Amino acid sequence: MKYKKWTLDQKLEILSNGDEIGIVESCRKYGVSTGTFYSWKKKYEHQGEAGLKVTYDSKSKELKQAEEENRILRKLLSDKEIELEVQRELLKKKFGTSDPRKI
Repeated sequence: MKYKKWTLDQKLEILSNGDEIGIVESCRKYGVSTGTFYSWKKKYEHQGEAGLKVTYDSKSKELKQAEEENRILRKLLSDKEIELEVQRELLKKKFGTSDPRKI
């Protein structure tokens, strides 16, 4: 099921219509559940318009970029660890030890 993303203006319009024509009728008109309506109303009463602003895309561009860079660095680190483990195994087979200082 795909959820509708409401803008701030749409939410304010729905809330104002709820006061004018009634909550149930307003919810039917716009296809919003009464639970969502009351949730918006509560947020609007406590925080004003700031409470109705969209928060589901709260990650900033810089944070997303840092997470992507972190993912790439973790992959490089794991590849390097695998490479070192292979080298240790080869040394163990060739010289009987995995410590290169004992050669």
